[in-house]
Amino acid sequence: MGIDRFTGKPSYGEYMDLNEGWVDRRIFSDDHIYEQELYQIFARSWLFVAHESQIPNPGDFVTTYMGEDGVIVCRQKDNSVKVFLNSCPHRGNRVCFADAGNTRRFVCNYHGWAFDGAGELQGMHEEYCYDPGDIDKSKNGLKQVANVDSYKGLIFATFDEEAPTLEAWLGDFRWYLDMLLDNEEGGTEFIGGCISSEIGANWKFGVENFIGDAYHAGWTHDSGTRAMNDGQPFPPVDMENSYHASVNGHGWEFGLEGVGDIFLLGRPKVMEYYNDIRPKMAERLGKMRSQIFGSVASASIFPNVSFLPGVSTFRQWHPKGPWKFALQTWVIVNKNMPDDIKEEITKGVMQTFGPGGAFEMDDGENWENCTSVNRGVVTRHERLHYRCGIDRRVENHPILPGIVYQGQYNDANQRNFYQHWRDMMEAETVKGVPARYESRFNGRQTLNFSGLDKL
Repeated sequence: MGIDRFTGKPSYGEYMDLNEGWVDRRIFSDDHIYEQELYQIFARSWLFVAHESQIPNPGDFVTTYMGEDGVIVCRQKDNSVKVFLNSCPHRGNRVCFADAGNTRRFVCNYHGWAFDGAGELQGMHEEYCYDPGDIDKSKNGLKQVANVDSYKGLIFATFDEEAPTLEAWLGDFRWYLDMLLDNEEGGTEFIGGCISSEIGANWKFGVENFIGDAYHAGWTHDSGTRAMNDGQPFPPVDMENSYHASVNGHGWEFGLEGVGDIFLLGRPKVMEYYNDIRPKMAERLGKMRSQIFGSVASASIFPNVSFLPGVSTFRQWHPKGPWKFALQTWVIVNKNMPDDIKEEITKGVMQTFGPGGAFEMDDGENWENCTSVNRGVVTRHERLHYRCGIDRRVENHPILPGIVYQGQYNDANQRNFYQHWRDMMEAETVKGVPARYESRFNGRQTLNFSGLDKL
């Protein structure tokens, strides 16, 4: 890591020049950079921690990670949600080893310290051994995160008291998120539990692949596509009518044909379902968003959540060192879908983007090879090429918010992801992260309207 000679502050300029379109390979393997990511990005960002459907009742909980910090997400008696460290303040052991469940308390296996569902210390084994004044229970509960909030079913948390509101963090990207979360009355839910796996790759490879790498799909996934769809090849990309859009490091790449991702599932009944609801989707979200949904598309929420809106896979990349990440995968569906359609989608997701899926195995192998090869003592000092579509920016698109580039084969969203990564890594506080895009919505509190094309 360099130091800016004028300001004396940490500088990551030596690792990338995004105006020229290159990134240094060391950001995928350097231990010091990885440790800084945990502090500068994961300890200060809004991180996805659960979907509302996973914890519908008081006492319901799930365990997950914020960076490498284990946390518990628990529904309270008043229906609010608390998030706190899954670590006993006595010696640090986990207080919960289950992935999910319902409970009135969390108890440490080591010394029997017991905490209620709000993380407050209630008692401990053989409490008589503590003299008066030895311990203040009110000050020894499980550490709470700084803030918890949600957006249309997705629950986020942040450790940083100075973090912006979740609304500001997501910004105009909510216009795109609504295609996934609000395309039909009733919202969404996770179904079928969670699949966890580990891949020997840097977490950023998964995020940047989903944030905008349509380029690999027709080559890497050609055989998988044909296997899922009676020998038909990957759908062609219309470069004139496809885009990259980025807001605050979040990104969505997409076409306008409305069927490509749904086609990849290989489930005709799912295609019929979406064709049936598409007119109502257009009324709800506007014509353009109804055309985008279901098209060949992929998206990521900065820093470590990705999804395929038409395929219905939703996943999170948890960093486990510079050369490994844990992947959690869920199936996200509309609540009001018929059960048989939900079942069709679940089967389709497992066959495509489960750990043994036709596409997931392709991607995992590629990411592992990229990570291991880039660690070479000479190789690590070479630059990686990110110039595709660098001159295709669309200024003031009449409908699409965000930093917009034309053409699905483009590195634009990756460049904007790494720009936000660099901004977070260099900023002294999260408030100091520069704004690189001015909102189209002029401070509106909600984006529940029928798209910019209906304004």
